[in-house]
Amino acid sequence: MNVVKIAGLTILALVWVWLCHALLFRGGGVTFKNIFLIGASGIIIFVPLWKKYFRQENTKK
Repeated sequence: MNVVKIAGLTILALVWVWLCHALLFRGGGVTFKNIFLIGASGIIIFVPLWKKYFRQENTKK
């Protein structure tokens, strides 16, 4: 991976962590709903990126 992809993924991860932090501290604390929202948003954001950038490099012939 080149530097631009790593920087983009790092910034996206930092924004996601910041939003999760805001959800936990301003959204009513640690509840099942908040944990579910954090997990679902992580899956929606990071699984397609994982498939696009990491699986593709491993399966090249």
